[in-house]
Amino acid sequence: MIRFEQVSVRYEGMGSPTLSGVDLTVPEGELVLLVGPSGVGKSTLLGAVSGLVPHFTGGVLTGRVTVGGRDTRTHKPRELADLVGTVGQDPLAHFVTDTVEDELAYGMESLGLAPGVMRRRVEETLDLLGLAELRDRPIATLSGGQRQRVAIGSVLTPHPKVLVLDEPTSALDPAAAEEVLAVLQRLVHDLGTTVLMAEHRLERVVQYADQVLLLPSPGAAPVMGAPADMMTVSPVRPPVAELGLLAGWDPLPLSVRDARRRAAGLRDRLASVEPPSGGPGAPAASAVSAGEAGGGADGGMDGGADGPLGVSPAPSAGPASSAGPTSPAPSAAPLSGAVRRGPLARLLGRRAPAAAQDAVADPVTRVDGLGVRRGRVEALRRVSLALAPGGTVALMGRNGAGKSTLLATLVGMIEPTSGTVLVGGLAPSRTHPREMVRRVGLVPQEPRDLLYADTVAAECAAADSDAGAPAGSCRALVSELLPGVPDGTHPRDLSEGQRLALALAVVLTARPPLLLLDEPTRGLDYAAKARLVGVLRGLAAEGHAIVLATHDVELAAELADRVVILADGEVVADGPTAQVVVSSPAFAPQTAKVLAPREWLTVTQVRRALEGTV
Repeated sequence: MIRFEQVSVRYEGMGSPTLSGVDLTVPEGELVLLVGPSGVGKSTLLGAVSGLVPHFTGGVLTGRVTVGGRDTRTHKPRELADLVGTVGQDPLAHFVTDTVEDELAYGMESLGLAPGVMRRRVEETLDLLGLAELRDRPIATLSGGQRQRVAIGSVLTPHPKVLVLDEPTSALDPAAAEEVLAVLQRLVHDLGTTVLMAEHRLERVVQYADQVLLLPSPGAAPVMGAPADMMTVSPVRPPVAELGLLAGWDPLPLSVRDARRRAAGLRDRLASVEPPSGGPGAPAASAVSAGEAGGGADGGMDGGADGPLGVSPAPSAGPASSAGPTSPAPSAAPLSGAVRRGPLARLLGRRAPAAAQDAVADPVTRVDGLGVRRGRVEALRRVSLALAPGGTVALMGRNGAGKSTLLATLVGMIEPTSGTVLVGGLAPSRTHPREMVRRVGLVPQEPRDLLYADTVAAECAAADSDAGAPAGSCRALVSELLPGVPDGTHPRDLSEGQRLALALAVVLTARPPLLLLDEPTRGLDYAAKARLVGVLRGLAAEGHAIVLATHDVELAAELADRVVILADGEVVADGPTAQVVVSSPAFAPQTAKVLAPREWLTVTQVRRALEGTV
């Protein structure tokens, strides 16, 4: 179906080709997973299939790429639209219309399909991707993950024979990612659709792949083979494969189920070792859903040892002025007596365990009873949070749960509808941005929102100047997070992962006491993510408070002291990372699922235990 014949791509100003000597065939009706470190040319290879390279991106393509017999050198992207459906790393760049339903129909309208066919396919796609409730919503009001599902749906409705997907699950929560991948697998198995997909979160997708196509380094010839074989030689591999390498399993497992079947011996070796009790620092934050005033109000749910099944309200810290510093919280004692129970706790028929908000004497941030309404949507309800210096908290939850809204409120972009928010003693929405930037920094889901200069060097120079930092501070951070990014490159020419690294460096240059990151690992490979974890751990050790809104369960397991799970704007789970995630089928990392019920979260923890260094 897809044939590369000695294909090379070189961009103007680049010393070496991005792709070189690509010669391979992708068979019809298979799902081929494209893997490799950030910046090796995965997006370029995908663009060559859709015709975007070189017709849109520029550069010089030598060799020949054919899709269904059509030569992409002589067929522009619009002439391949009936054959190839493409979703890039940035869903916003994909949209043409204003609402979800119109976007799903647009591609079919362009191909001249009959109205009856269009209506049926739109309804099918709305159901397949869980978008029915969003059909009339303006795209501008959707969360990042919801937009990604709409972008995927818009290329499914024309029923192309080839799907080219670049990081299709990067902004999706675990459940939504599984739904999308199940749909893709159904298209491959039942309709013979050919899927070529690049994805860094291999733990989500490698078990679905028929073959893996590895780009080991920039300009290196790709290698294609069976997934288990390729994971043994790949520089990037999922945690379950790393665990298999550590345990000496052959062939390597690709799924949690495969690993669990072989894990008895590993469990025996770990039986006499206690898992680490906590993350990289002491738990420093607790969030509660305060519930309605008066007895019997619904609260949130706390992640206790048996899982996130219920929570009691935190003792009030007293009224907080929105214009001045908050007073120290009184010492919190465990609650006794009647416990308010959340809806899930009632549904399961279990008594919610008692919990109390941590007493934080000098919080970087305090949120009390926060509510935010955006139009007709109540985005946040009765959220309370206290965060002390050195704490790292992961905000998790399904797409549209309110994570990005909470971060935007903490930085002052959104004004609370009710409750109070204090960051460094100031109300963010009532404080001048120049004053707030010294207290809080936000890396948004779309890194380009922070990037406005023409080159990487200019961005770094501006960041150093704005932060009053020594010259070269930002550039050093870029090099630490993602080495090999040239100074003269325009930010728009960077990959998604490279843009994220640059935006992170810009924000980190100011070293704000409170650092907020919204999906900070989109587009990052495992090595880049490990470097990011190292940088953030260093900042936490220096006393910076960090809040991550993420769907990356492996990142949360590696970095966070506490996990707070949001659903429909309310906190439904809160507690130490191990207690919250181990018992959760949606938010547990792969290592925890393999070795449950013991609270092993990462391969690193297991390796240290086996080496006797826990």
